[in-house]
Amino acid sequence: MSAPAAVGLDHSEENPWHTGAACRRDEAGLFFAPSKEPTAARLAREEHAKQVCARCPVLLSCREHALAQPEPYGVWGGLTAAERRVVLARRRRRDVELRAEAQLVSGQRGAARRRVAEPGRIAG
Repeated sequence: MSAPAAVGLDHSEENPWHTGAACRRDEAGLFFAPSKEPTAARLAREEHAKQVCARCPVLLSCREHALAQPEPYGVWGGLTAAERRVVLARRRRRDVELRAEAQLVSGQRGAARRRVAEPGRIAG
């Protein structure tokens, strides 16, 4: 299997990302679960869908679309709905950590400026 080649694709309103999707040639049922699907059948279907995604030139655009929406069902961008929920939770956790770190750094800079700016006090 070759890696997705998302670089150099022209995506615009006239040529949206999904026009180049490998799944456009496959049955939609491969990517979306029928009701009351047995677990073994679901896992096999999802694995087959992921194989289609793995060769898709717009895999990353598809994945980002599914994460931004967020798409609650089906295989999108090589990820199941459960896998997308994990990715979104990790992104939220990372964003919270980055904001906390930025606030900490900003607070330390502000405290250092206050120490330097206080008249009659030795900074240190």
